[in-house]
Amino acid sequence: MECAFCAVVAGAAPAHRVLDDRVAVAFLDRRPLFPGHVLVVPRAHHPTLADLPVAEVGPFFLRVQRVAVAVERGLGAAGSFVAANNRISQSVPHLHVHVVPRNPKDGLRGFFWPRGTYPDEAGAAEVAARLRAALGPSE
Repeated sequence: MECAFCAVVAGAAPAHRVLDDRVAVAFLDRRPLFPGHVLVVPRAHHPTLADLPVAEVGPFFLRVQRVAVAVERGLGAAGSFVAANNRISQSVPHLHVHVVPRNPKDGLRGFFWPRGTYPDEAGAAEVAARLRAALGPSE
């Protein structure tokens, strides 16, 4: 079975990338909770967090941390929600961490959150550009 996230990493599937380095690729979720909802995936295919080699955990989560800071700074969010599913509710069997901008009274309650779409490709591209700028230069 072909992995949708491996296709994004390889450049074979379109995505609005906000980070792309030797460790991870981060891109906008196609069905975001809010604009700026990013998925961070390791370059190599690992289905779950438990499958990620120990030596790669630190480098990978440093990228997750950088993206979380960029989401807050780049979008003026008061905070962020960072989470990963392992198997249950994991729509793509490739480890991915959700980084979602949060603000007081944003309407999210518990884990029953409505998904939306970007109004158009230009809107998604603009949000991705803001996050890339907030990330700063790559290593």
